[in-house]
Amino acid sequence: MTSDPTSPPPADVAALPTAEFAFPGPLRDRLVAAVLDGSKTATTGLVAEYEREAEPLPKAGDRSVLVDSDGRPVAVLEVTGVRVVPLARVDAAHAVDEGEGYAGVAEWRAGHERFWGSAQMRAALGDPDFAVDDTTPVVLERFRVVTDLRGAG
Repeated sequence: MTSDPTSPPPADVAALPTAEFAFPGPLRDRLVAAVLDGSKTATTGLVAEYEREAEPLPKAGDRSVLVDSDGRPVAVLEVTGVRVVPLARVDAAHAVDEGEGYAGVAEWRAGHERFWGSAQMRAALGDPDFAVDDTTPVVLERFRVVTDLRGAG
């Protein structure tokens, strides 16, 4: 991947917020690899995560630094689109664009329900009984890599 001429210079990268997919470990490593090889251009978060962290929802044009499991910056991402929908309204195109190899929405949802229902996620949300259902609001985010940082520094 090449750098976009509109990407921030390296000195400005440190000022960007951090993008972390999943928790450090094998899942994050797979997701970061999928972003870097271009197969992952979408992600899904829970509105509850943003509320818990008192963070605003992403919006088109937002940029962040993707980090790997070791906390190393690997890419600058730019949000290209955001939708908030009930979990039941996630479409096949979004599921496929997450780049995790899901054949369809049912498989995508099962994988995400396992993650969102994990002890680690429930602890992060501060809710040991957290569970999702068809009405759970989710944030469907699309993004692009504007700078590959693996060769920088």
